[in-house]
Amino acid sequence: MRKLFVLLASAVLAAGLLTATGAAARKSSHAGGAHASQLPGKMGRFGGIISAHAIAGSSRTGDPTNPVANPPLLWGGGPVMGTDTTGPITVTPIYWEPNGYFNAGDYRLVINQYLHDVAAASGSDSNVYSTATEYYGSNGSNSDATQNHISYSVVAGAPIRDHNPFPKKGACTVGNLDKSGIYEDGSGYTDCVSDAQVTAEIQKIITTLGLPQNDYAHAYVMLTPKHVASCFYSLSTSNKHNVCTIDHYPSAGYCAYHTMFGPNYPVSGTVYANMPFPVYHSPVGFTCGTDAGGHGIIESPNNQKDADVEISPLSHELMEAFTDPNTTNGWTDANGEENGDDCAYVFGTMSGAAGARYNQTINGHFYITQEEFSNADWFNTNHAGGCVPSESAVTPAP
Repeated sequence: MRKLFVLLASAVLAAGLLTATGAAARKSSHAGGAHASQLPGKMGRFGGIISAHAIAGSSRTGDPTNPVANPPLLWGGGPVMGTDTTGPITVTPIYWEPNGYFNAGDYRLVINQYLHDVAAASGSDSNVYSTATEYYGSNGSNSDATQNHISYSVVAGAPIRDHNPFPKKGACTVGNLDKSGIYEDGSGYTDCVSDAQVTAEIQKIITTLGLPQNDYAHAYVMLTPKHVASCFYSLSTSNKHNVCTIDHYPSAGYCAYHTMFGPNYPVSGTVYANMPFPVYHSPVGFTCGTDAGGHGIIESPNNQKDADVEISPLSHELMEAFTDPNTTNGWTDANGEENGDDCAYVFGTMSGAAGARYNQTINGHFYITQEEFSNADWFNTNHAGGCVPSESAVTPAP
């Protein structure tokens, strides 16, 4: 995944890749940004990891500039989502809001609207999801090779508000430095959920509501609230062996990820994405938003910064889930990077006024998301391109 900040201090300090900024980062020689490293995209069953990006640095253009990218995308022989056999892909958001935590109504409204718009635009070629149709899997009709391709056919599942408490079992914990200086307003984390807790909660919701699971037709999106850190493992955010959201320690790394869980993984399982509350303009010096690199500002076309920032990582994770659902043998490049990775933080041409710019018009609404990788564009531009806003923007073959 692009610039996964599972932080190996020696590698980055030697390379001089990234430098943390802000008072919080200077508090400790172990500030997350100061030790940021670039690692391959797969860590065990965890894939689709969109890394936090330094606020300082260069803006990205329309070509795949990920230093660890090695396009084109290659098929590993496994399944994808949305073939003629699996049928449409139902994407269901789960808002986990225990007592004391709350997602604002307009935050949920914009994200729900986005998923509805993505579904309503199914079959079109004018947004990033249309690029998924270039890719195919083993779980389609074998009578015609073209039928193995992903169809852009998405259904918006009914949003779920989950008020169950965060369980103690399997919890990660918040290091002292991370109790402040994480978010733009200076606040920090008050709780932490591990991947084991996220998957257990998704399973609980599925079981309670009788929802489908263990197939390639459903993806569950877990959205946790502000002030809640997320980590791979049930360790502290201060533990150098952990991998977590933006923080002040060497564990700092990701904005979101996708993978699959279940006893038969990777043969089969339930596809999900973990979407922590977005961090941007962070005192730590890293971001999940459009203030990455040299751009410097958050573009918010829906006037809801949190939701507008969250939508780009959400787009990234869904596209990668569709094309590499089990994170094992779907579509990746020679270095294990997925379609979203090679274009992470590449926003391309934007329209609108500064602070409200957008690059996607979906079902009549405006959004700002990263572009997605197109094998066809990469080949047709003699390896000079690859990142596109839609299939309609792919450079035609000469």
